[in-house]
Amino acid sequence: MKILNIKTMNGPNYWSAKRYKLIVMLLDLEELEEKPTDKIPGFLHRLESLMPSLYAHRCSEGVAGGFFTRVKEGTWMGHVIEHIALELQTLAGMDTGFGRTRESDKKGVYHVVFSYLEAKAGVYTANAAVKIAEALINNEPYDLSYDIQQLREIREAERLGPSTGSIVEEAEKRKIPFIRLNRNSLVQLGYGANQHRIQATIASTTSSIAVSLACDKEETKNLLEASEIPVPRGCIIYNEEDLKVAINKIGYPCVTKPIDGNHGKGATTNIRTWDEAVEALAAAKKYSRSIICEKFITGRDFRVLVINYKFVAAALRTPAAVTGDGLHTIQELIDIVNKDPRRGYGHEKVLTTIKIDDFTMNILGKHGYTLNETILPKGEELWLKPTANLSTGGTATDVTDLVHPANIIMCERIAQIIGLDICGIDIMADNLSEPVSENGGAILEVNAAPGFRMHLDPTEGLARNVAEPVIDMLYPPGTNARIPIIAVSGTNGKTTTTRLIAHMVKQTGYKVGYTTTDGVYIQNQLMVKGDCTGPVSAEFVLRDPTVNFAVLECARGGILRAGLGFHHCDVAVVTNVAADHLGLQGIDTIEKLARVKAVATQTVWPDGYVVLNADDDLVYAMGTDVTCKVALFSMHENSERIKAHTVKGGLAAVYEHGYISILKGAWKIRIEKVTNIPLTFSGKAEFNIANVLAATLTAYTRDFKTEDIRQALQTFIPSPALTPGRMNMFQFKHFSVMLDYAHNTHGIQAIGKYVNSVESPVKVGIIAGVGDRRDEDIISVGEESARIFDEIIIRQDKNLRGRSEQEIIDLIKQGIQKVNATMRVDVITKESEAIDFAINNAKPNSFIVIISDVVPDALDQVKRYKDIEDGTLVIEA
Repeated sequence: MKILNIKTMNGPNYWSAKRYKLIVMLLDLEELEEKPTDKIPGFLHRLESLMPSLYAHRCSEGVAGGFFTRVKEGTWMGHVIEHIALELQTLAGMDTGFGRTRESDKKGVYHVVFSYLEAKAGVYTANAAVKIAEALINNEPYDLSYDIQQLREIREAERLGPSTGSIVEEAEKRKIPFIRLNRNSLVQLGYGANQHRIQATIASTTSSIAVSLACDKEETKNLLEASEIPVPRGCIIYNEEDLKVAINKIGYPCVTKPIDGNHGKGATTNIRTWDEAVEALAAAKKYSRSIICEKFITGRDFRVLVINYKFVAAALRTPAAVTGDGLHTIQELIDIVNKDPRRGYGHEKVLTTIKIDDFTMNILGKHGYTLNETILPKGEELWLKPTANLSTGGTATDVTDLVHPANIIMCERIAQIIGLDICGIDIMADNLSEPVSENGGAILEVNAAPGFRMHLDPTEGLARNVAEPVIDMLYPPGTNARIPIIAVSGTNGKTTTTRLIAHMVKQTGYKVGYTTTDGVYIQNQLMVKGDCTGPVSAEFVLRDPTVNFAVLECARGGILRAGLGFHHCDVAVVTNVAADHLGLQGIDTIEKLARVKAVATQTVWPDGYVVLNADDDLVYAMGTDVTCKVALFSMHENSERIKAHTVKGGLAAVYEHGYISILKGAWKIRIEKVTNIPLTFSGKAEFNIANVLAATLTAYTRDFKTEDIRQALQTFIPSPALTPGRMNMFQFKHFSVMLDYAHNTHGIQAIGKYVNSVESPVKVGIIAGVGDRRDEDIISVGEESARIFDEIIIRQDKNLRGRSEQEIIDLIKQGIQKVNATMRVDVITKESEAIDFAINNAKPNSFIVIISDVVPDALDQVKRYKDIEDGTLVIEA
C-alpha cells in the first residue's frame, strides 16, 4: 500500500458539511485491491488479538461485532484502515466516530476519511493505521502501546487546556464561533468587530492592571491588608541575610514563594528549619529575584472562583498523597493509586497520574523515607507534592454549597479590590463554612488565569459549569458574537459578484472585509495579494476586529484542500457550474464539481438564504437539499422555474425588458435599467447581467433598501483598480484592448458573446491552455476561441502544471483547426512578449483580447503602453 496524500479538513467540506474535522487520506492499495480480507489467511484473528475493542464497531451491520463480520466476509483494506484509525484515537483518549471509505476515479485508489480531534494526531493516526494493517497482513508483531502513547503526547501538546477548552465548549453550545490564534491558549470568540479573546482564563475584558497586581504578590497583599482582608504576616526578601531577618520576625513555620510565580512553581510550605529555609529560597529564586517569606498558616487549602465579580464555585484541594497500609512500599502505594481508572495522562481524565519528581524526592528525604524500601504504617498519610495542583496528581472536593455568606462577600470584595473579572482566590483555613476572619484563616494569593479543572471535574462533589458565567460576561443576552457572512461560489463570475456585493455592503454603511482571487481586502484596502479564496483568507477577514460584514469568495481548491474557513453563513450564492478543473483531486465529473460548489449552501442558517442560478440545472438542484430559504435568479422572466417559485411566494431576481427586477411573490420591483449599470457595458456583457442579478438578489435578502442597491449598481464602475482582470478596457487611438481572466471554455464563451457585439474588422485573441486540465478541456478552449477571434496568439502560463509546452500548444491547435483550419495562429509562449507582439502589430480598429495568467503584470504592461501613447510616460532613447 502507498499513501498518496493526506489532507486535513477543518471546516465544512466535500465529505461532510456538518463534520468539520476530517482526515482525507488518498490510499493506493496496489496489489491488495485484488485481496480483500477474507483472502488473507489469519488476518481476522490477528486483528481481533491486537485490537479486541474493535468489536464495538457496528459498521453497516448495525450490531456490536458488525465490523468483524465484514472483515470475515471480506472487505477492502481501505475500509479496515478507516476503522483502525478511529479505534486507535479512541484508545488514546480521543473518542471520535465518523468514517467512510470511497473508491476514487482510479481503480485500487481510495479516499479513506475519518474524524479527528487534534489535527496532528489525525495525521499521525493515518500513517500508523496503514503500518498496523501492513503488520497484520504480513503476520508481523506490532507495538500498539507505542502509538497510543505517542498520540496521547500529541494530544496534550496540541489541544487546549481544560480551562480554555471548557470556555470554548460553552461558546460552541451557544453557536458562538471561535478561532484558535496560536498553538497555545489564545483563542478568539466571535467574529470581526464582535469578537472577544481569551488566553487561558484571562479575557479581553480583564484589566491588565489587575493582572499585574495579581502577579505581584506583595502589592496584592498590601492592598488586601489595607482593606481589612486577613492575610499572613510576611515581607519581601532577596538573599539569605533578608531571609534570616524575616524568620526572626515571623518565626517558624513559614512559606517562601516567588513574588511573581504561579501554579505553585518555586513555592515551599511548612518550612521549620534554617536548612529547609535556605533550600526553599534557592528553589524560589529559580523563578524570581524577589521572594515572599510569610507565616505558614495551618489549615486546609481552598480555592474560590469569582467571575464577573460574583462568587461561582469553591473547592478543597489536597496534594497528591498516599496512605500507608503497613504492607506496601511508597512506590507500590503510588502504583496502586495510579491504577484508579479516574487517573490518566495529562488532562485526559478527572485525575492526573502521580509522577515522581524532585519535589517528591525532597519530601521523602525530609522524612528519611525511600521509594522502594519504606513501608508506611497503616493509616499514615504522606503528601508527595508541596502544592495541591491537579496537574501534579492532587485532588479536589467541591465545597461550593458550604461556603459561609460572609466568605462569599469577602471573596467578591477581593475580586473588586484587585479588579479581576475572572479571579481565583487561595484561602488557608480549617473550613469555609465559618467566616475566615473568625476561624484564623487567611488569604494566601489572588490569581489571574485561575484553573477551572478542579471545578469542572472535582474528585468528589458536584461538577460546576464555571465556563458558563464567563460566556455570560462576554456575551450578555441580546449581544451578537457573529457578523453577517455572505459566501460566493460557482465556476465563473465569483470574483465580480463578490466585489459587487462588497460594494453594496460598503454603500450601506458597513465596514466590509472580502476575499477574492486577487487578494484580501479590508475596507477596500488590499491587505494580501494573490489568490485568496481559501479558508486561511476567510479567517483573515473574520479575525479582523474592524470588520462588521464579510463577503467571502469560496473556490473549489480551498474547499477540497481544507474545507471552508467558517462553519455557518447568512447567504450562500452559487453563480453557475461549468466544466473546469475536472480530473483534479478526485473531481472527475461535473456532478462531483457541483457537490463541491454546493458545500457553502449547506452552511446557511435556517433563517438565511441560498441565492441560486435557476438557468443552471446543477445549481438549481442545490435548492432541494438545503434547510434554509431559497431565492432564484434568471436571465429569463418567463422561466418556468421562476414562475413556480414565485407562485409559492418565493423571492427571485430576473432580467426583464431591459431591467434588473426583484420578484416577490406576485409583486415586481424594478431596481434599475441595465443600460444604467456600468458593469453590464450597456447590456452587452450578458454574463455580468447574471452577476448583477445574483448580487442584487443577495442584497435584497439582507433587507438593503432598493435605492441603496440602485445607487451601488450605478457607482460600481468596472476598471483595472476595482475589477482587475474582469473585462478591463483600454481604448488606444487606433485599436482597443480588453484584458480578462477567463480561464476555461465557459468563461471564454461568456466573453465571446460580448466580443461578437463589438464592431471591429479584426479581433485578436491571446489565449492559453491550463496544463492540469483534461485533453478535451484544452481542445475545447481552442475550439471556442476559433469561433470568436479572427487571429489567435497562443501563449503559455508560467506554471505548465505537469505538461510540456508543445503538448498544450498542439491540443489548442487541434481545437482551432476543428473550427477553422486556415486561421492565422502565432505561438509566442511568454505572455509579456505575446502582448508586445499584439500591440506593436495591431491593425487599425482591431480589438485585442488578452486572456491573462498573471493579471497584475499584464495590466501594468498594457497601462504602460497607454501611458506612452497619452504622453504621460516618456521613454528615453
